[in-house]
Amino acid sequence: MSGQAWLTGKYWKRRLRKARNALATRFFDTRTGRRLLIENIGPRVTSMTVDAGDHLMSFSPADYIGRKVFRKGHFEREAVDRLLVILRQRGLLKKDGVLLEIGGNIGTQTVYFALARAFAGIVSVEPDPRNFRLLEQNIRQNGLIDTVHLVNCAAGEDEGEIDFFLNHANHGKSSAVRQSIRDHKITVPVRPVTGILDGLGIDQTAISLVWMDIEGYEPVACRSMLPLLARRAPLYMEFTPLFYGPEGTKAFIRTLAGFYEDCLVVFEDGEKEMKVRDLPTEFDQYDVLFLP
Repeated sequence: MSGQAWLTGKYWKRRLRKARNALATRFFDTRTGRRLLIENIGPRVTSMTVDAGDHLMSFSPADYIGRKVFRKGHFEREAVDRLLVILRQRGLLKKDGVLLEIGGNIGTQTVYFALARAFAGIVSVEPDPRNFRLLEQNIRQNGLIDTVHLVNCAAGEDEGEIDFFLNHANHGKSSAVRQSIRDHKITVPVRPVTGILDGLGIDQTAISLVWMDIEGYEPVACRSMLPLLARRAPLYMEFTPLFYGPEGTKAFIRTLAGFYEDCLVVFEDGEKEMKVRDLPTEFDQYDVLFLP
């Protein structure tokens, strides 16, 4: 092959490679392409960061929440926006109030709440060490260190340690309540919510919303913050009869009804206001806002 032919061949190979790469880039920037890419990343990639427009989000590509963030650019941000609309409509947002987030995970909702500037400060409690590392990173890289206090522990009745079970497929499903024999048991620190706030020097009267999603451990966490419930601070939680069991669900409803009279059950297709004592027990899981 002559030198000229060799150079020509090399030129066209380079052109074809550039065209192929351009097509691949366009494809992997589609929803389908992003899904294929994130589902086939090897185990050597332990974390990724995406530019989600108004913030950065770091996550594990092996985790359910991380894959959702990569594909959609967010994880259930619409739920935060929807809740803020409800709170504003009911006059329950206070600019000088503090959000207490129990179950911060990697900080998706934490960042969304902070970007909405609806609270003067946020306390985010997260026990899973895998999630907490990413939570710290997401708060730091979005310039929210002065807004968000991070606490690496579980919320429980007594200070000490408890068993905690790591879900490998969905880190958001990790819990102090074992859900599968495949979950890996570790030990994490536990503190009462009242003790967490006292340790941060935050007056409990400053809490204007408690947001909680801790995979079945909600009854225990609620018992650790009775002063907040006695004040009837607005409380938004993932309510899961499937985890509590029939008798546990009834007992939890009785406890909550001792502090709150009215609530707003948030279904996918709308909200329904009802008495706390009438909360449905036949659904596996739903979101509910307990009203002051």
